[in-house]
Amino acid sequence: MSLPDLSSFRPGPLPGHVYLVGAGPGDPELLTLRGVRLVAGADVIVYDNLVAPAIIDLAPAASERIYVGKKAADHTLPQDEINALLVRLARVGKRVVRLKGGDPFIFGRGGEEMEDLLEAGITVEVVPGVTAAAGVAAYAGIPLTHRDHAQSVVLTTGFMKDGALDLDWPLLAHRGQTLVIYMGVSRLAEICAQLVAHGLPATTPAAVIERGTTHAQRVARADLATLADEVLRQGIRPPSLTVVGDVVSLYPRLTWFQPGEPPPSSPLPHAGCAIVHSNNKD
Repeated sequence: MSLPDLSSFRPGPLPGHVYLVGAGPGDPELLTLRGVRLVAGADVIVYDNLVAPAIIDLAPAASERIYVGKKAADHTLPQDEINALLVRLARVGKRVVRLKGGDPFIFGRGGEEMEDLLEAGITVEVVPGVTAAAGVAAYAGIPLTHRDHAQSVVLTTGFMKDGALDLDWPLLAHRGQTLVIYMGVSRLAEICAQLVAHGLPATTPAAVIERGTTHAQRVARADLATLADEVLRQGIRPPSLTVVGDVVSLYPRLTWFQPGEPPPSSPLPHAGCAIVHSNNKD
């Protein structure tokens, strides 16, 4: 499939600006066209752990690439130092693209980064990305809404800022909705127990999806009573997303994505295509 000529679209990255770009949940082809243009014209790429290498490779060869990824109990830089780094880079006139897994404003700390940048007088553009809830569930064949199963969706984190699991359990344990939990696999047994204690049947379908949208994707499907044991049995690990609700009963019937070996050809355009005309720094 040929890509459109983006010459009439908004210009590429400008010096002294920061672009908070959502890189999507894993599959590099889920990056938006705006994201491709900005990465291809960046002076500096500041990127997270979950950003696909194929997206980083879109950056010019001369660009600086700074990894600031976070894993459980392993943070390359504390968040306040990441914020200060973005300010410093923009103040010396760099075209800064801050690449974040998923969407910058959905459990991506983009709001915190933007607050500090604006306070420092730095202009910011936010480029939305496919958040994990939408992308990962779709690749697993689990629709987040369905007229027969769920009329609403609730997104929550498995951890509060201080690491506590002090969530609004009565709100989360509602029937007729889909609950999506980010970053909760290490506390899964406790999460499932709290949901049951606050009103969800122990037989409620649930799934944990590891490395969703990538060719390493794995799905553990069970119910709230047995999900933690099934995840342990399969050795499911972060990064993973948990989906709870009747929509999970549609897995694997609606599954269309077949994980396995990645395709032999590059999924993204190389630097010679029209999309990277924004590389011109005149």
